Amino acid sequence: MYKGSWKSRRRCGRRSHQQIPWFRQHDSNESDNTGTLQSPQDSGPGDDESPSTSSSTAGSSSVPDLPGYYFDPEKKRYFRLLPGHNNCNPLTKESIQQKEMEKKRLQLVEEEKQKKANTNRDQIFTVIDIKAGGSKYSIINLSSLRIPSLTVRMHENLYFTNRKVNCVCWASLNHLDSHILLCRRGIAKTPGCATLLPAATLLPASLFAHSHPAVDQPDMLCSFRTPSAWSCAWSLNVQANNCFSTGLSQQVLLTNVVTGHRQSFRTNSDVLAQQFAVLAPLLFNGCRSGEIFAIDLRSQSRGKGWKTLSLSHDSAVTSLQILREEQCLIASDMAGKIKLWDLRTMKCLRQFDGHVNEYAYLPLHVHEEEGFVMAVGQDCYTRIWSLRDAHLLRTIPSPYPASREDIPSVAFSSRLGGVLGGPGLLMAVRQDLYCFSYN
Repeated sequence: MYKGSWKSRRRCGRRSHQQIPWFRQHDSNESDNTGTLQSPQDSGPGDDESPSTSSSTAGSSSVPDLPGYYFDPEKKRYFRLLPGHNNCNPLTKESIQQKEMEKKRLQLVEEEKQKKANTNRDQIFTVIDIKAGGSKYSIINLSSLRIPSLTVRMHENLYFTNRKVNCVCWASLNHLDSHILLCRRGIAKTPGCATLLPAATLLPASLFAHSHPAVDQPDMLCSFRTPSAWSCAWSLNVQANNCFSTGLSQQVLLTNVVTGHRQSFRTNSDVLAQQFAVLAPLLFNGCRSGEIFAIDLRSQSRGKGWKTLSLSHDSAVTSLQILREEQCLIASDMAGKIKLWDLRTMKCLRQFDGHVNEYAYLPLHVHEEEGFVMAVGQDCYTRIWSLRDAHLLRTIPSPYPASREDIPSVAFSSRLGGVLGGPGLLMAVRQDLYCFSYN
């Protein structure tokens, strides 16, 4: 593992916790495999274990568990547990559990230090919250990544107002990844400032300085007034050419950016996740109610036959991914469940255990070329499962102590260093960027 720093071409305010990188996705005809992110300690049994360890199991299993007491395996004696509501008490059950978790995290961090970094010629679009308010948009060109010292230069947009962003995705209007689709928040009217309504904006990637040096003139910038969106998706389906979708409160809004035509589909719940199918004329949606349903893009929004299928989770669906053959779908929810669904039989094929989520809006990453499923939990651990058998392959700790403000953002590339490069994982925490190679 190697650590890098963010260096921008302009001075900006202090960055807070939310750093969201998105890799461009590439098609591949390579066969799946179930390799893992390697380090010299990969064969150890701790890789498949959960980082959460209770205090009662910290010592030897032969030591009896006495109610109200804690056995310290290092000092080999019992200590009395005091009520946790008094901040002056030095030893409580909560403090012991926190100490155990931090100790486990530090052990895993030491293991990850043996990782090596690769060069990457891909691009990541990032949204970084800044202390002064608003957000900072950048495209990071990782072709300058070198070891052992990683320096990342962020190519910033110099012409666009940086407002808070609810959701974002790559859009292919003129060519592959020609634009970034941003769903921005509204800003209430303040003295001296006009009210800015929520909007969905197609921001040309060529507007970012030096990110596209071969382009003389930037592509078209488009903005569409829309209610505050929970999710968005760009269509590569011929049935919805030049269209994007926004998931709203109890509504799905489909917009054609060329004609301006819109279709609205009423739902029973907020739409938190979306993805277009490519082979079939379908738009898949995940809702706060736990329902996953598909919209037939050939139907009219006012008709009754636009909903073609329905699956159900027990909690709000925060992310979903359609697999390449479009016969299966994988989804995660706010109960920490990750499930692989067969869209033909409407049954759950397997479940990926170990993910930690209680209420957060967390993404899910699926990479069929490498046979990986990745997710970052509320406990700040990045977990990697085998797509083939749902086996937990690796648990990567955050470089910082776990907190709600410092949940890492991760991105995976199948070809770090271009066409001939190997796969690797990037992790962003606070102002730091960490690189994990794949062997």
